[in-house]
Amino acid sequence: MSGVVERRHATADRRFFERAGPFTAEALAEAAGGDLLPPREGGFPEGGFTGIGPLQAAGPTELSFLDNRRYAAALDDTQAGLVIVAKAFASRVPPGCGAIVVAQPYLAWSRVARMFHPAPKARAGVHATAVIAASAQVDASCEVGPFAVIGEGVEIGAGTIIGPHAVIGDGVRIGADCRISAQVVLSHAVLGDRVILFPGARVGQDGFGFAVGPQGFETVPQLGVVILEDGVEIGANSTIDRGSVQDTVIGAGSRLDNLVQIGHNARLGKGCIVVSQAGISGSTELGDYVTIAAQAGLIGHIKIGTKARVGAQCGVMSDVEAGADVIGSPAMPFREFFRNVATLRRLSRRPGVEEGADDSQSEGKGGA
Repeated sequence: MSGVVERRHATADRRFFERAGPFTAEALAEAAGGDLLPPREGGFPEGGFTGIGPLQAAGPTELSFLDNRRYAAALDDTQAGLVIVAKAFASRVPPGCGAIVVAQPYLAWSRVARMFHPAPKARAGVHATAVIAASAQVDASCEVGPFAVIGEGVEIGAGTIIGPHAVIGDGVRIGADCRISAQVVLSHAVLGDRVILFPGARVGQDGFGFAVGPQGFETVPQLGVVILEDGVEIGANSTIDRGSVQDTVIGAGSRLDNLVQIGHNARLGKGCIVVSQAGISGSTELGDYVTIAAQAGLIGHIKIGTKARVGAQCGVMSDVEAGADVIGSPAMPFREFFRNVATLRRLSRRPGVEEGADDSQSEGKGGA
């Protein structure tokens, strides 16, 4: 084995990713939900398409896609046998290449990519080193990895994977086809179906609640749970605190990136996105399809309306209306923020205003 790391151009290394196929062009077009255009020269490969790849690397038996016009030049030179494109780019597809024409190429690509590389299925069985309480109910189709710990009264649905060193606390309920990755700690929680927790996630721990007494801080019992609805995904090393007197809820289909913090009693609607290093304080409520960008911070007890978008590093200290776009700290509408920035720039360029000037000298002119 060479000590030099090989630079790769291929997609989906077989050492790490399962591969299905081959598939016919017709089957791929049906999955993508698009119109199939055959090559203007030649035809589709007789054995079907064997994989996927980027425009600059895909070969005649592989499929690629174009979603961003900045990469249109790569389409002109691609050797792929089939590409997914929007209607505006169909005429630029090379003569020897077929096309699947769709309204949303990236969405279609996602569906086709899952055909070639489906999510791993549970390999039914319990590793010899796993520890499972006698009262736990683990479906026979589940996979339980090495050194996993499953507590009393736990219920785990069909087809769920429990990764190595995962700890499932007493009473937790997990639905079907979930994936609980390595070193996840899960307590005081109820999970729906198809929930994914990536490595190191911590769900259901104590919320940050305390009262101040004459002798210092006194911990307030955290008596709620965490509810993760169907299709939720929680990124690596993210943390979700259980509720204090009500539940912390993450709505169906929501996606939390790595290193996200959700405080106790927070309630996220369906289809929300929370990007890396963002923090949502306790008792804050998000409507459906809200986006919270990276490193944004939300104080507690506020409401973010449906389809609102909170920009990166934004400090949100009050309610945000539905559909609003806010940025800055304190948060303000996008247009107001950039208008303020433009105003400050104009002021800094005024004649007589020098960078680093001593304001006390200018204020002293004409003084008492």
